[in-house]
Amino acid sequence: MDHKPIVHIPELLNQIDGLNIPQTLQLLAIRFPGQVTFSTSFSFEDQVIAHDILDNNIDISIFTLDTGRMFPETYSVWTSTNDKYSTRIKAYYPDRQLLEKYLDTKGPNAFYESVDNRKECCHIRKVEPLKRALKGNAVWVTGLRGEHSKDRQNLQLLEWDEGNQVIKYNPLLHWTTEEVRKYIDDNNIPYNILHDKGFVSIGCAPCTRAIKPGEDFRAGRWWWEDSSKKECGLHETSSVAAKS
Repeated sequence: MDHKPIVHIPELLNQIDGLNIPQTLQLLAIRFPGQVTFSTSFSFEDQVIAHDILDNNIDISIFTLDTGRMFPETYSVWTSTNDKYSTRIKAYYPDRQLLEKYLDTKGPNAFYESVDNRKECCHIRKVEPLKRALKGNAVWVTGLRGEHSKDRQNLQLLEWDEGNQVIKYNPLLHWTTEEVRKYIDDNNIPYNILHDKGFVSIGCAPCTRAIKPGEDFRAGRWWWEDSSKKECGLHETSSVAAKS
């Protein structure tokens, strides 16, 4: 395999044409044995993908980023997922020294005080652990959807993540919210009950609220900030979409 799997994207696009998601995941797992991983936040979207991986016994590792500030309901669906599929989803945690320095110098809720503080908190709790989780992998499977935000409408099914040096596969990119919810219901998949209470994008508890009728999908995340800044850094790295 070439050092940079970006060279495989045009070929992969041809190979997955006409395949469903489980078939595509299986193809990737065979093409990059032991080097395909899926990051889950236990959202509606991520539960769909986890089901496809675990119910079909596809050799893809699954991990989550436990920031230490998640909702109790998120831990509940994590437990339910482990129990339903007889698995143990691996967790990556913030670097203790980085987190302790941040808390000692700025305090536990400094992210409300400035965008820079919030992004630093996100970097410590999410971005740095993600780097460790993706190390050694060739493909990163995500639950990103075009409906999430205007920026995400420009994503491609397969693209090269330059910052993390992996191929990103976004299987639900073109799914609607209704399709995601129907799949959850039809397959009796465990989900975060906060979704039934107006929460659509669920992250850390201090930085997430339910959205109001008519509000944008991302309005419940970092609601005190300008809408143009509403990313945590996980998906802000430079990506290149390869065409077949």
